[in-house]
Amino acid sequence: MTIAWVIGSRGLLGSALHRALHRMGVPLFTPVELFCWDNQAELTVQLVAAVKAFAAIAATGKSWQLYWAAGLGTMGSTEAELALETQVLSTLLRLIESEPKLVAAKGGFAFASSAGAIYAGATDDIINENTPAAPTTAYAREKIKQENLLSTFADSNRNATVLLARISTLYGPGQAVGKQQGLLALIARHILRNQPIQIYVPFDTIRDYITADDAAAAIIAALRAISAESGVFTKIIASEQPATIAEIISIYKRIARRKPRIVTSASKQSSLYTRRIQFHSIAVPVDEPLPKTSLLVGIAQVMAAERSAFARSRL
Repeated sequence: MTIAWVIGSRGLLGSALHRALHRMGVPLFTPVELFCWDNQAELTVQLVAAVKAFAAIAATGKSWQLYWAAGLGTMGSTEAELALETQVLSTLLRLIESEPKLVAAKGGFAFASSAGAIYAGATDDIINENTPAAPTTAYAREKIKQENLLSTFADSNRNATVLLARISTLYGPGQAVGKQQGLLALIARHILRNQPIQIYVPFDTIRDYITADDAAAAIIAALRAISAESGVFTKIIASEQPATIAEIISIYKRIARRKPRIVTSASKQSSLYTRRIQFHSIAVPVDEPLPKTSLLVGIAQVMAAERSAFARSRL
């Protein structure tokens, strides 16, 4: 029996992972307290208690899985904010290594990072796992540091399997309002409020959008595919169905039955985003069928969720 722990289970990807694992009947570990991500000292105390509790439960099974879907940083975060996230991950890995029950058992660690950020400076027309990392931002460089921490962890623990899941542009119902990201949710919110939508990149900018549920299913399947092996495996998680900003606006116009009010302008962050990026995974093949939500269906789901949230906010 495998015990799973999703760190960041209240976020877009984390909640999707939690739902998928629950549907599969995988026993899920949940810490007693919600983590205080804005208080490092308190968070460290919470991590110590949580890892001990997880180790005690994992000892009753044959293996454990840990999914890291947490992340305070965005493309606009400061280096200090990003470094804090790396420090938290480092603390977690040290705590796992301090628990003999976890070290002795077969363990799988899936780490979610951003393919778009890590490969932002790549020159390949279609990016795969053989494409060298080409970070252009502090955010991307910090993600690579975090991946390196996990590689070192795997090298020191022969029972550990690490999946570096580099995800394309993630979206879905319930995307956080506070973070400065999530173009698809942002467009839906502005359409419902009849507000202009600021677009900071050209309309022919290409992105690969994947729903959180599809990404979660792919990550779980990939970790399961390599569970019998040890070491570090990199896997691009993407829909492999690229779309332009113009196509996205057209889909929203079709669904909302009104033309979005688009305002194009440049900002200091415009240069952080590469113009065209396409992915094709060639590593960690998965034999089982995986869900592939079309962009039309996915945007319709986002629009429906945002419409419901908007209606509740007006009560």
